[in-house]
Amino acid sequence: MRKYKDLIIWQRSVEFATSIYRVTSEFPSEEKYGLISQMRRCSVSIPSNIAEGAGRSSDKEYQRFLDIAYGSAYELETQIFISSNLGFIDPDDFEILTSEINEIQKMIFSFNRKLKE
Repeated sequence: MRKYKDLIIWQRSVEFATSIYRVTSEFPSEEKYGLISQMRRCSVSIPSNIAEGAGRSSDKEYQRFLDIAYGSAYELETQIFISSNLGFIDPDDFEILTSEINEIQKMIFSFNRKLKE
């Protein structure tokens, strides 16, 4: 059994999802079913898929869930850019969020590659 809670990638992804919830709580209310909902789902998908993959019986299955987490990370990055363009995210938060999502993307990619070895 894999201990996903010990993985730094999972821990950082959980913290990042929490940050996304905080940032999106400041978005206009008309975005409740738009960007807010989409960004929150994507952010939760990342650590959730890392955890679900850890519960699978093979590395190949784990890799598939890491691929899903990786895709969610890129989807979320795009939504962060759109939110910034619309003025929903202040420039300092934008820098912090994009830096962190880029680190998470790199970590997922590296971890997935390591499983393939």
